[in-house]
Amino acid sequence: MGSTTGQIFRVTTWGESHGGGVGVVVDGCPARLPLSLKEIQADLDRRRPGQSRITTQRDETDEAHILSGVFEGKTLGTPISIFVWNKDTKPEDYRDIKNAFRPSHADYTYQAKYGIRNWMGGGRASARETVGRVAAGAIARKLLKVRAKIEIIAYVKRVQTIEASVNPSKVKRADVERNIVRCPDKATAEKMIRLIEKIRKGGDSAGGIVELVARNVPVGLGEPVFDKLEADLAKALMSLPASKGFEIGSGLAGTYMLGSEHNDPFVKRQGRIRTRSNRSGGVQGGISNGEDIILRVAFKPTATIMKPQQTVDAKGRKVTLAARGRHDPCVLPRAVPMVEAMVALVLADHLLRQTTQKG
Repeated sequence: MGSTTGQIFRVTTWGESHGGGVGVVVDGCPARLPLSLKEIQADLDRRRPGQSRITTQRDETDEAHILSGVFEGKTLGTPISIFVWNKDTKPEDYRDIKNAFRPSHADYTYQAKYGIRNWMGGGRASARETVGRVAAGAIARKLLKVRAKIEIIAYVKRVQTIEASVNPSKVKRADVERNIVRCPDKATAEKMIRLIEKIRKGGDSAGGIVELVARNVPVGLGEPVFDKLEADLAKALMSLPASKGFEIGSGLAGTYMLGSEHNDPFVKRQGRIRTRSNRSGGVQGGISNGEDIILRVAFKPTATIMKPQQTVDAKGRKVTLAARGRHDPCVLPRAVPMVEAMVALVLADHLLRQTTQKG
């Protein structure tokens, strides 16, 4: 309940921030898909903590272990289980919040829902849980590449008020990975890094926006009514820790336009029916139309900050918390592979669903 996603390509994550480890089980992946541990590890390395001076300094290598479902470099068609040890845990950093509720964290809501919570590092609510998502996303990405040549690239679009000017249809992964903030606009990236470093030194945090483009998505992915493609994408991306908003295509900006301005006229180009513009963001009527899928996810400032904050304990008594531990001053650079993973999982599931329906 709540830890599994997908209809055919089904993914279940498990584990807590300061438990023995975290992992994922992927069920429904077709057999004979070429898959190497190196491909999975590459995405986990992009997500792992301690990778730069503007991310949390928790020292985890996030080395993945494939326990089942892959043999001699190919998937077996059986459940794929992947495990990652937690090695650099420091539960003593969290003893002060054992009986207190941190502002904007899941401490209170988990306690209220279950009557018990793992107070070490946020437990299940920690972004550490996304290790499993990213590992599964790497498998989904390979499936999409082999079956449909789909390419998925996310990048940091904005940090607080500093926004990059990027053409989603032309952005390259190499440009995204060229700097530690994962913004393909070099000049803007330098400004973002300086801002994050300044905010970190002040003991605070910042939020912003990750933008993503999915190219070569075939026409027809998505289901009528409740399982519309953008609805499933929104649910997947809004399930990420710290996510607070979702847009696709023109998003909220489209509400300022007239219908005559916003509509995407159809044309025939290179023997295919295409749209002249792409304000729909690659999805119309809940079904992909063959254009680039372009979406954005808003992330709030990291809830854990190094400044004293007022809160209450389980009995309602006032408490002042001075946070300890190791946390990202801005989640955006490490959120990039998480956003890619969730989009890959949704597209892989819908690609398989379309295959069973259309043949």
